[in-house]
Amino acid sequence: MSDEADPSRAPDGGEPTAPTPSAERNKLSAITFDPASIRRSNPNTEHEREVAIYDILDGNHFAVEGRNDGPYALKLGLVEDRLVLHISPEAGGPPLTHLLSLTPFRRIIKDYFLICESYYQAIRSAPPSKIQAIDMGRRGLHDEGSRVLVERLKGKVDVDHDTARRLFTLICALHWKG
Repeated sequence: MSDEADPSRAPDGGEPTAPTPSAERNKLSAITFDPASIRRSNPNTEHEREVAIYDILDGNHFAVEGRNDGPYALKLGLVEDRLVLHISPEAGGPPLTHLLSLTPFRRIIKDYFLICESYYQAIRSAPPSKIQAIDMGRRGLHDEGSRVLVERLKGKVDVDHDTARRLFTLICALHWKG
């Protein structure tokens, strides 16, 4: 590919252009879990959690309303019936914590776990058409969970669709009973 066709190059064909400062600030640079919140899980759940973290860190949009001091480190946890998002600027500065009620997620998470179990059983022996149908249902519930998350974060944190989907995976990982 020539330099002129490379979108990362400056318009004059010179050195690659740097990302915009706001894009660099409005993102997550690290994700951890409160050790008291995380439960033992099976290899499938562990794998989904690792993949979700990797994918989020590879590319995300996470803009804290009223702040411009990112990128941010996010620590997820559960306290009673609430999701805890502890957000710390990577460069220092005052952290903030948002608590979200988990009530709007209960049915979605329960249904998501049920369909995931069906999916993992189906991939062992079911025909491809059944696996595909179960996977479509799983994706639909995942999308619903991400929409609820975006609504619940409104006015606090702005996230894109892909980041919300992966964060929903992490919320489910916190609920896995092992």
